[in-house]
Parts: sequence; structure tokens; C-alpha cells
Amino acid sequence: MVSTNYEENVKMGDFSMQPYKILFVDDDEKLLALLVEYFTQEQFAVSTARNGSEALAQIQGTRPDILVLDVMLPGQSGLDICRQIRQHAEFHSLPIIMLTARVEEPDRFVGLEMGADDYLGKPFSMRELGARIRAVLRRTHLDMAAPAVSPGVLNFGPLSLSIQEHTLKKAGKLVELTPTEFAILQLFMEHPRQVFSRLQLMEASRGFAFEGYERTIDAHIRNLRRKLGEGNSSCIETVYGIGYRFRGDVS
Repeated sequence: MVSTNYEENVKMGDFSMQPYKILFVDDDEKLLALLVEYFTQEQFAVSTARNGSEALAQIQGTRPDILVLDVMLPGQSGLDICRQIRQHAEFHSLPIIMLTARVEEPDRFVGLEMGADDYLGKPFSMRELGARIRAVLRRTHLDMAAPAVSPGVLNFGPLSLSIQEHTLKKAGKLVELTPTEFAILQLFMEHPRQVFSRLQLMEASRGFAFEGYERTIDAHIRNLRRKLGEGNSSCIETVYGIGYRFRGDVS
């Protein structure tokens, strides 16, 4: 049973009302057994895969609500699997958290730049992984199910962000965003010209922030700039020494 303080930190509702589906992909059978035991007790529907082929087959068969993917796998790496998933439009919004024993900063960014929403270094605590899973699910499922507090559609120049449909269109064409990218862009478009620190962007997009992980926001910003296109690359400005802001005059 999680503590009251932990529940306050992740700011979650009652997950016991609906069993969200997690797919864990790892070749460590002992770790998979621990993950199944812990997250089943936390009222999740848990499935597992030990390699890329098993993972892709399960995703195509019964889509999970979130994928927790180890980087170091036999055959196809977790990075390869992440890349393949993001190449399919129907799976582009599938939340992905990557697990990695490689803690160097460049290695962390590779997965984020391929479309992962978050990463966690090994070894990790079940409690921290649970916080990250719940935070991503809160953004991608509970927020979508709840009535929108902000305007239904945010428009700036060629950009049109639908909060209720969870879509972005640029000049009428759909732009695929990961859940984290969408959350960051929504915050920017709701508060044009306001400067946000990296920690503030992490808090807004994940529901929590961890000191030392704020640089991962840089990878998400690079992805957003690339997806918004050459002509709009400057609509997200770097404020040196502070963070980022969204220009209100997108052209």
C-alpha cells in the first residue's frame, strides 16, 4: 500500500476503479516477476514480454495503456522497438518509459529523441517507477477523460492544438506528438511569452519533477522544434540561464 505522501506527490485519483494495462519488456525474468507482483497489487493489469518480437506482437494485439521498455534487450534493442512504434501513426501516442543501466546523459537523450516520454536508470525503486507511470497515465488518460479547463482549441498562426481531441495540426495537417510533447506544447500555447524553467516544464508535463532530470526537457524541446518544422523552429525560444518560452506570433 502506498503512503499518503506518495499519493499527494503524484496527485492521482483512484486507480482501483479501472485497471490500466502496463506492458513490461525486459529479458530479466526475476525483475519481471517482481514487476508483475508489485503492480498487480497496485491495481494494474500487467503483461510482460522478453524481447522485441513478443512486445510488438502484444502491442498490435491488445494495445497497452503504457509501455515500460528496457533498452538492453536480446536481438532488437529497446531503442529499435521505440523507433518502430513511433513510425506507426496508430501507436504514436502510446506512452513509453525506458529503463536503462546506461546513465550517461547522451545515452538518456537518445531514447527521448526517438519518442520515449521518460526514462529511468537501473537499479530503480518500484515506488519511483510507479510515480512515473502514474504521472504519464494521468496526462494521457485522466486528463483526456475529465472536462477541459482550458479552451477546447488553441490557435497560433498555422498551429491548432485541440485539447479534447489531443491533436496538433499545422496548416491543417496532423502533427504526431508524444504525450509529453503535447503537454509541453499545451502549456506553452496556454501561456505565450511566459518563461518556464526546465523543472516547471517537467512538473507540468509529468505531474512531478526530479532534481537532476530536468535536462531531459531539452530533448523534448528539440523534438518539438523539429516537428513544428523549419519555419516555426524559433517559436520556442531559449531563455539562457532560465528555460524556454513560446512566442505568441508564430508565422
